[in-house]
Formats: sequence, structure tokens, C-alpha cells
Amino acid sequence: MAFREIKAEELQGNLFEMIGKQWMLVTAGDERKCNTMTASWGGAGIMWGKPTATAYIRQTRYTKEFIDNSEYFTLSFLGEEYREALKLCGSVSGRDCDKMKETGLTPYYIEGTAAIWEAEVILVCKKVYHQFMGPENFDEKANLDKWYSDKDYHTMYLGEIVKVLVREV
Repeated sequence: MAFREIKAEELQGNLFEMIGKQWMLVTAGDERKCNTMTASWGGAGIMWGKPTATAYIRQTRYTKEFIDNSEYFTLSFLGEEYREALKLCGSVSGRDCDKMKETGLTPYYIEGTAAIWEAEVILVCKKVYHQFMGPENFDEKANLDKWYSDKDYHTMYLGEIVKVLVREV
């Protein structure tokens, strides 16, 4: 099986479900070294007249280093049969283990970055904006206590969706 490219507006599925319940793997790096992490926070829409996606990465995450040093990142959506792999990618650091080896997932290289071969859908995103989400910008202060008691804030990455790949069945 391989992928076929579609336009972003042709993507089928509920992105709220795909991101929040199905989860996604945020991946960056290249053939020399890449890293992936599970995320259930993100979004998609239109910004500056282009289809975009956002990923939110905490300062302590190893994947952040790869995204910071890359022009592109990917969001890979896998089927339920990969739930254990998603759990592992969200609970251990690539600093401490080889997530691809531990999970049996396969890196898929595209646009000079990495994605996940086993994905049903891959969004290839070109970084266009990022912003540290510091405490001074929170309008709803209750979120600071609820989500950031450890002070490990996120950086928001906005990426132009330059390719949408869907698994051919």
C-alpha cells in the first residue's frame, strides 16, 4: 500500500475526533535522526489564506528540538490498532529510547522531514509561525493551574499544510 495526495479541503473525517480522541504523532527530523511524539492538542483551519495546522509542544519535549531545527513537521494519524504505539510515544522520551524500534513504527521521509509510514493520513506542514505560550498571555488564568502547575509551557507551531497524504486501500 502507498499514499495518494489530496487537497487539504478534500480531507475526510472529523478533525476534532482525529486530534482529540484518535491522537496524532507530531514528527520532525531527517534521515539521519528524527523523533516523534503523541499529541492530542492541535487544530486546523485557514490562516493568511492558506490551509494550516497547529501543534503545541512543551518546552521539555525532545521533539521540540527537531521542530525548532526543521523547516517542516508532520502530523500523522494512525488507526486504532496502533493505540499502544501512540501511548508509548506519548509517555517516553526519544532521548531515552528509540521510539521507532520500540513501537515497530517506520519513518517515512518526505519534504526533507519525517512522518510515519503506518499512518492513515499525513499532513506535511511548513513552519510559518511559532509562539511561546507564556503565563502573561493567559486570559483564563484557571488554565495555568490546571495545565501548567509544573511551568512546562507550550510553544504553538503554525504550519502551512503543503501536502495531505491518505493511505490507499
